[in-house]
Amino acid sequence: MKVLMINGSPRINGNTSIALKEMEQIFVQNGIESEIIQIGNKVIRGCIACGSCAKRGCCVFDDEVNQIAPKFEAADGLVIASPVYYASANATLIACLDRLFYSTSFDKTMKVGASVAVARRGGCSATYDELNKYFTISGMPVASSQYWNSVHGRMPGEAAQDGEGLQTMRVLARNMTFLMKSIALGKEQFGLPEKEERVYTHYIR
Repeated sequence: MKVLMINGSPRINGNTSIALKEMEQIFVQNGIESEIIQIGNKVIRGCIACGSCAKRGCCVFDDEVNQIAPKFEAADGLVIASPVYYASANATLIACLDRLFYSTSFDKTMKVGASVAVARRGGCSATYDELNKYFTISGMPVASSQYWNSVHGRMPGEAAQDGEGLQTMRVLARNMTFLMKSIALGKEQFGLPEKEERVYTHYIR
């Protein structure tokens, strides 16, 4: 089994990396393959709603988003982590996720999602809610922990001092592992949930 981890921080080996590496250790212990991709320091533009991906099968802008897409498709779980800017996620990460989720047509049902927010002090819960919306619109179960998935630290390395936050990351990784393995067993026995033909309703009619 494999987990793809997207780091939205522009800082190499920053506090967001500390949070993800704490999870990575647990994945390794449980035989889960993981890969961390750092995109916060990349130039990733936002979606322009051109609709080209419906015909091309990928985004018209050929950057990290198109490179991440096949890895996301092959993964059993996705972790998205971001530093907190103005009680929100890094804009580069949001641009990446908007295009990644919109331009990929593969079925994301029952891939397990987890979001992580890292801040000096406040805004973690708002960022956590923002990131979880990508999962809940895609049929992806959301992994939880013993607390909201957040770690605190401002200066480089300070997150390593947040004992509760790091424990939250370890519990999150264990819960995510259990959920992925349980879903795999359920798919073997029961398959995926039955799908209905999608109904699209506009509020003006």
